[in-house]
Amino acid sequence: MSLTLSIKDVRDNAQRILSEVRKAVVGKGEVIQNIFIALLCNEHVLLEGVPGVAKTHMAKNFAKVLGCSFKRIQFTPDMLPADIIGTNVLDAKTGDFVLRKGPIFANIVLADEINRAPPKTQSALLECMQEKQVTIEGNRHVLAPPFMVVATQNPVEMEGTYPLPEAQVDRFLFKLMVEYPTEKEEVDLIKMMHNPKEVEVESVTNQETIAAMQEAVKTIHVDEDIMDFIKDIVFKTRNEPRVLLGGSPRVSIALLKGAKARGAILGRDYCTPDDIKAIAKHVLLHRIILKPEVELGGLSLDKVISDMLNEVTVPT
Repeated sequence: MSLTLSIKDVRDNAQRILSEVRKAVVGKGEVIQNIFIALLCNEHVLLEGVPGVAKTHMAKNFAKVLGCSFKRIQFTPDMLPADIIGTNVLDAKTGDFVLRKGPIFANIVLADEINRAPPKTQSALLECMQEKQVTIEGNRHVLAPPFMVVATQNPVEMEGTYPLPEAQVDRFLFKLMVEYPTEKEEVDLIKMMHNPKEVEVESVTNQETIAAMQEAVKTIHVDEDIMDFIKDIVFKTRNEPRVLLGGSPRVSIALLKGAKARGAILGRDYCTPDDIKAIAKHVLLHRIILKPEVELGGLSLDKVISDMLNEVTVPT
């Protein structure tokens, strides 16, 4: 019999999970919450930040608190698709080919510096992320739920990298910017590293609980006014004169799913315009392309997105 959870259970579990992760991660509260929202949506996240801002550390502790399996893939230019999904190898004892699973067969997969791998290798993730399955030599292998890819990329070192194509970057629910810590957070980090044993996290849930939370999120009520608000945001991106490529229907779906998950972790069985506004920037940041002349004029994508969101009428 599968586990069934109420929205209150989702909120309580979310608070326990987020509190436990924060024991090992200084600051980054909004980033951690948004990673968890993406997990509840059964989706993936792209983290962007300079080296050393705890992207890997955050993903590793997040998986441990969830009670889920974790694998890290360090992407390099010479990596092949088989290095990610696995391959069939000959068993010398039996003379049969057996599947040697790649690191993609885990609940939480950290794709570290994903833009360092060539497009052929990057594409190996497409089926995994979209279909939650892997095809190896014609045989289909389902990835055990929950399955989530947390990819990272470094915005500074562009030499020897392969920018993610639009088709792949669109598979991520959110693009989250991981910033430097504040002065207080820097001091807290130094103190934490002085006594690292005091900040080890414990598992507070398991795969079954996470799957039940994902099912509970699907029951969140969405009013028609909220649906119209989502539509207005998406159409605003398509009609904005400064934008070359606006949001596809996948943006509408991402806003809907993200808002429902945010409402659930806050203990509500419905979502509000504030839920949409809280996640909209993270949904749009990697899906909107500005016109070249706008970028050359020095206008940032962040500013254009903020302008568009401010111009859309918020339902009351």
